[in-house]
Amino acid sequence: MRSSNPVFSRRGFSRDNGYAGFNAAPQAGGPAVGTQANPYAQGGNPYAQNPYAQQDLQHGAPPQAPVSTGRMTMDDVVMRSAMTLGTVTVGAILAWALLPVSSTSYGLAIGAALVAFVLAMVQSFKRTASPALILGYAAFEGVFLGVISEMYNSRWSGAPFQAVLGTMAVSGATLLVYKAGWIRVTARYARIGMTIAIAFVVVTAVNLLLVVFGVANDGGLRSMGPLGAIVGILAILIGAFFLTLDFKQIEDGIAYGAPKEEAWLAAFGLTMTLVWIYVEMLRLVAIFSGDD
Repeated sequence: MRSSNPVFSRRGFSRDNGYAGFNAAPQAGGPAVGTQANPYAQGGNPYAQNPYAQQDLQHGAPPQAPVSTGRMTMDDVVMRSAMTLGTVTVGAILAWALLPVSSTSYGLAIGAALVAFVLAMVQSFKRTASPALILGYAAFEGVFLGVISEMYNSRWSGAPFQAVLGTMAVSGATLLVYKAGWIRVTARYARIGMTIAIAFVVVTAVNLLLVVFGVANDGGLRSMGPLGAIVGILAILIGAFFLTLDFKQIEDGIAYGAPKEEAWLAAFGLTMTLVWIYVEMLRLVAIFSGDD
């Protein structure tokens, strides 16, 4: 089972590309996991020669991350994530400060979003992480977020700040319940969540087409009324689901000794998920704020 995140499913965090994802991770009480389940055990991976790591595997516990260089660590993920999210933040601040609310700035925001989407797709289909592409995506995504945040703030004062707090709350709560073991990221869990997520994307895409062609009035499912609020809450829950998959993939990647470069992909995936949650949170704050 692959992550819902296209970054993780394309490179580094999937069985097909050299990393056995959570479906191949050792389970408590399950059979011993050898080098067949961990491709990184080949070619001099410390796990292949570490009797303590092998003992951990035989007892069904994930191996401890190697201390050797060249392997991804949590510090690597945190550092790359800080760089990527920092680039998004700087881009957003500059766009807010330099682009006044107007039809022109709205067009620039759409253009920046399209460029960010293209860069994201190029990186997703690359076999290796490209920091330039990832930071470029972050910069253009920041411009998009800065413009739309300023637009929302001009009508609903303080909405962006509340959306940031909401995004932090959702992310923190998701990490808490994940680390506490209240959510078990299994193949069945991922299949059910992905089915819901795909259905949501398809339905919202159809809704967008209906709105564009004037069939659905006032935004349809994405209106600023109660129905729009329900859809927005569902979208945020889907974003939280994406986060749990991301956390599991990163955790397993570190445990199995994924290459250090994969930290860029982890940061990239987390950034995309957090952007998703922020945009949905921004809309939700606006809906609950009303027209005041």
